[in-house]
Amino acid sequence: MAAVQFEHAIKDFAIWKAAFDRDPIDRQGLGVRRHWVGRPLDDPNYVVGELEFDTTAEAQACAVALGELWRSAAAAPALVGAPQLRIVETVEDHAYQS
Repeated sequence: MAAVQFEHAIKDFAIWKAAFDRDPIDRQGLGVRRHWVGRPLDDPNYVVGELEFDTTAEAQACAVALGELWRSAAAAPALVGAPQLRIVETVEDHAYQS
């Protein structure tokens, strides 16, 4: 499996989340199997997240789509500064029982 990890500063979480939920890149169509989004406890104007894929090629295509999206102020209205993005490959996945 592969994943696109992203993080960036934002102006307002509600505006950012509404834009994310509109899904302008069609995450499912790009092959996203699941995603998660979080915010640092000490910085509500920052988001981190991960989009999971079956293949590295799908992750790379998504990274290109995100790069294009982030160039548009209308499509990414809450974005501040330059986002960080990386593609990672899963080498281990383990769930702990409670």
